[in-house]
Amino acid sequence: MEPKPAAPDSLSRLRERAGVRARELRRKQTDAESILWRRLRNRQLLGLKFRRQRPVGSYIADFACLEAGLVIELDGGQHVEQADYDAARARALKQAGFRTLRFWNHEVLNETDAVMEKIRQVAETLTPALSRKREREQDRTQEST
Repeated sequence: MEPKPAAPDSLSRLRERAGVRARELRRKQTDAESILWRRLRNRQLLGLKFRRQRPVGSYIADFACLEAGLVIELDGGQHVEQADYDAARARALKQAGFRTLRFWNHEVLNETDAVMEKIRQVAETLTPALSRKREREQDRTQEST
């Protein structure tokens, strides 16, 4: 009797592997990832829920906000040689409905407020309902003063 050919990995097996890899990446986060995570977690930015090292399609995003369709990637020096891979990844994420923002690690480490402002600006364009809600809240605050 001949042995059966190996069956292709099932979808659940692939998800399990992605989850294991994501957990490993969360445990080994860089300083830049740690700083940005402290500013994004617990809905601190526009009330949006960000996840770190989140599987999105066949990739693991450094940070992802599913409700806004936003992926944030932090790049170190190794990404200089990976420009083609990063571009293909951004195209795949765009096809999946995500906008990708990229920052260099040194930007996050040295210009954290500017990085956060850029993320806020892009997130607001992706979530117009949240922008209108904030405008109404500001109008109510101004009316009561």
